[in-house]
Amino acid sequence: MRLGLVVNPIAGMGGRLAYKGSDDAALVAAARERGEPALAPARATEALLPLAAFGGDLEVLACAGEMGEREAIAARLAPTVVGSEAAGAAATVPTTARDTRAAAVDMADRGVELLLFAGGDGTAVDVLEAIGDRVPVLGIPAGVKMHSAVFAVNPRSAGELAARLVQNGVRGLRRAEVMDVDEALLRAGSVSARLHGFMNVPDARRHLQNAKARSLGDETLAQEQIAHHLVDHVLGDGTWLVGPGTTTGALLGLLGIRKTLLGVDVIRRGACVIADADERALLELLAGEEAGIVVTPVGGQGFLFGRGNQQLSAAVLERIDRERIVVIATEAKIGRLAGAPLRVDTGVAELDASLAGYTRVAVGYNREIVYPVA
Repeated sequence: MRLGLVVNPIAGMGGRLAYKGSDDAALVAAARERGEPALAPARATEALLPLAAFGGDLEVLACAGEMGEREAIAARLAPTVVGSEAAGAAATVPTTARDTRAAAVDMADRGVELLLFAGGDGTAVDVLEAIGDRVPVLGIPAGVKMHSAVFAVNPRSAGELAARLVQNGVRGLRRAEVMDVDEALLRAGSVSARLHGFMNVPDARRHLQNAKARSLGDETLAQEQIAHHLVDHVLGDGTWLVGPGTTTGALLGLLGIRKTLLGVDVIRRGACVIADADERALLELLAGEEAGIVVTPVGGQGFLFGRGNQQLSAAVLERIDRERIVVIATEAKIGRLAGAPLRVDTGVAELDASLAGYTRVAVGYNREIVYPVA
């Protein structure tokens, strides 16, 4: 099998800093200045590890440098390098969308049977615009927003699926949505999600995430009931880290607080003490006091952590008592999961395992259900 590999090494940078994405070069530079590590290379390497066992049965075409070559070598693969070192030297010169598109075209022209790419929604859009549906793709999730349906649920699932495809061949395919949010509008206070098109992915729904689904207008009353329940019976005088979402937005609205879009706000005794907190601010807060988390799953995907709320990082979650993680969702949102579990993808396998099992979900006023977390 001939497999293509493209890594966007700056994908996800700034997520823990509450930057909402990595499309803005100035914000990526600011993240580097603050010492923010590149997350995509490690997640790509994790996904590639299961492929080392195939030896000569697998040919990997990898983009030069940090755009795939180094990750493949770290996973004990012997890649054929595509492109120039200059295009992949992200350690000194940040890569661009042009590099991703050029690599995708080159690999499609060389006849890869599957293109693995590591990045976020912006990377998926670049691949779509470069090669359309010429080649089946499989995304390794490494971005911030992750609304598209072309990504595996986590790097481990991407590796397991890729290994299965190498062994059995790429057979059944389905069309999956490629979506992205305009980051500039998001930072200005407006969510503008756009469907850019579709790409073909392996038909393996257990391994791939769904596209993000928006809350429906008729869920407003249910969201208000959940908000009243939390105010009356849960929040008390404590400190709470409130994650993104329209359901958590209804909670802050009831308290007279404006919710930060795709942000984490900290409240105490009904007042906002930190708006749009980044990971550093949350860790400083948790060094001096205990706090809880209020989080709602991503619509249609079911992710509690690891999609759009990277400020609630593994380092933050490890400082939170599991009993003080409060999950809220309307029954309609849970219903749209069609029985699929809630998910976590913190990047730390041991932490993900500790969060798995069953959790209570507040779905109304004095109404809870118990639901599985994978």
